[in-house]
Amino acid sequence: MKKLKVVGLNFDHMHMGDLLRMCHGHPEVEIAGICDEDPARMQTAVTNFGIPAGRVFTDPQRCLTETEPDFVVLCPATARHAEYVELAAKYRVHMLVEKPFAATLREADRMIAAAKRARRLLAINWPLRWYPAHVTAHRLLREGRIGALQEVHFYDGNRGPLYHLADKIEVEPTPAMKRKSWFYKKAAGGGSLLDYLGYGTTLGSWYHGGKKPLEVTTVVDETRGLEVDQHSVTLARYATGLSKFETRWGTFTDPWTQQPQPKCGFVLKGEDGTISSYDFEPTVRLQTRTNVKGEDVPVDALQAPEQNPIQYFVSCIRNGLPVEGPLSPRIARIGQQIVDSAVLSARLKKTVKLID
Repeated sequence: MKKLKVVGLNFDHMHMGDLLRMCHGHPEVEIAGICDEDPARMQTAVTNFGIPAGRVFTDPQRCLTETEPDFVVLCPATARHAEYVELAAKYRVHMLVEKPFAATLREADRMIAAAKRARRLLAINWPLRWYPAHVTAHRLLREGRIGALQEVHFYDGNRGPLYHLADKIEVEPTPAMKRKSWFYKKAAGGGSLLDYLGYGTTLGSWYHGGKKPLEVTTVVDETRGLEVDQHSVTLARYATGLSKFETRWGTFTDPWTQQPQPKCGFVLKGEDGTISSYDFEPTVRLQTRTNVKGEDVPVDALQAPEQNPIQYFVSCIRNGLPVEGPLSPRIARIGQQIVDSAVLSARLKKTVKLID
């Protein structure tokens, strides 16, 4: 079987290294090229994956023209997602965009429209989608173990985006790094709300079965000297009740090394029970009317092609399947509606109707 050619475009987000590692490890994928305006940002990938000089580019149009990829992995700053999707779509390639969806709902709709015109797949990758605990929680919910879902509670984040590189390599950020980083620039789509709220609202929409809230109320911190938030709390009122989504840059520890308190992850409350699903943990906690004390349920062992986003996207391309679940534009767009509403609510300092 001929390998699918992939190109990695723009290394703004450190997750590019993680996604390229998945591409490098996939037997049906060949890294045909990588591209970023700053060659230094690509050097680690060049070394890790043995990418020859002829496949390293600084001009995205030249890269796409010369490599003729089957799909692209896009990791630009949030505010440039629509720009890059529209560029890639002109070359009629399938597109996997690293979270979040976009800086605004309008830009998300531009991305959806570009993919539709090109008749190519568009997927928005949310790494939490591949955590066994959260997949197991979704299975238990769909099996009816806790009855109809009423509430989703989400708390997630990390010590801050500058404390780690690709593959979770730890670094100690300096004030100069924060001043230069797009993560801390409002115009680039920075801030914990845009970085993490989409995780909660998109997986929350997946758990809610595609239901939308009626209104949204959001509060953000206002740290002197910063133009973006590092902490946000969003309440979404559904017909079934209230759900809460909280984002935090500044957790006491990173959840992939040591779960902080509060724990990072989800708590789902249904009519007949509850499920707690925390990042990286080997079990989920299930409480039901027949077992009020609850039990620890071992997380599901994920099987290919459901172990990571590259496996999944390649399977969709190979088999002509639509992108479904949190990676689908349909569910991710609902998440973006809530994010846009949260941004407006925080700015106006009042409750707003869901934006469409």
